[in-house]
Amino acid sequence: MNARLVLASLALTTAAAVTFTSCAGEDQTGSAAHRMSVWVNGTNFGEDIGTLVADNARIAKVVPNGSGAVHAACGTLVTDAEMANTELPSPDPEVTDLLTKAYGLEGTVGNECYDAGSTNKSLLAQSARNAIKAEALYNEALQRIRAIDGKVPETTTTVGNSGNSGGIFG
Repeated sequence: MNARLVLASLALTTAAAVTFTSCAGEDQTGSAAHRMSVWVNGTNFGEDIGTLVADNARIAKVVPNGSGAVHAACGTLVTDAEMANTELPSPDPEVTDLLTKAYGLEGTVGNECYDAGSTNKSLLAQSARNAIKAEALYNEALQRIRAIDGKVPETTTTVGNSGNSGGIFG
């Protein structure tokens, strides 16, 4: 699988999501807090964030196992970012913008680490820096959601994840 093609697909999915925002569902009615709560609870948002954070952490762990393992981990990251992106748009344009940027960065991370394999340490480091930027955007999105509905959504990085020591949000 060519990771660059997957990234192009991610961009196309984002464009389609923005186009279909006019299709109103339950998350498009009521107060801003209600719309956000319905969207968070009606999507895999929390699981998506937790999965992407875990994917980022996995990359450094598989580097010693060779380029094949790195390619698999990076391909998984790109696929997971694409899947998370299909949950957009959110009912709030700022949350949508933050997550669109974060998921796009995850596509970049996946492409960079795929290209790096297990040998290009410079490109792996650049990939890791972009993963940190994506995770910072997740934090901003979570705080924006809290400002809207008074609750920080649970992610697998914050609740019940014994495989992760609190992640970026704990």
